[in-house]
Amino acid sequence: MTKKFSRIDSESSILILIDLQARLMPAIDQGEDVVRQCIRIAKIAQLLEIPIVGTEQSPKSLGSNIESIKSFCSTTISKEHFNACADGLIEVIPSNRQQCILMGCETHVCLMQTALKLIDEGYDVSVVVDGVGSRGALDKQIALDRLASTGARLITAEMLGFEWLKTAQNPAFKEVLALVKE
Repeated sequence: MTKKFSRIDSESSILILIDLQARLMPAIDQGEDVVRQCIRIAKIAQLLEIPIVGTEQSPKSLGSNIESIKSFCSTTISKEHFNACADGLIEVIPSNRQQCILMGCETHVCLMQTALKLIDEGYDVSVVVDGVGSRGALDKQIALDRLASTGARLITAEMLGFEWLKTAQNPAFKEVLALVKE
């Protein structure tokens, strides 16, 4: 599992949506945009049959993920650690899915700590920068800088959608293109 891929492949990807909880999102800088990008990528992942896993930080305190996110997740992990791997994330990643695509909140806490552990465990990690958020813009930016310096690939939602497709001949091309243009 230590192979670093040069490209993102839909057949080896898993989408991980981190802590997009109803009580947390109003405090997130540009939170509505973050949710919109997460939904867009989740729809694309669903079209391309890419597994989607969600996490919820201390759901007894912060509540569940917003319903529009929860509906896409085949599994949702309830966690108390900031690093979702400490609460069972790795165990639900299929063995043929080495490329972890991360989106969600907060960039500088749960998302970053989860990404760093996945990198340590040999996964190929990408962070969709327009689909992550923090309460403060500086925290988000510094976390993205740190993630890039530790080997995470920084990408955009549109970049990911087209990379997963590979070709305009992909049967899902027109549907994905419509989602990208939303």
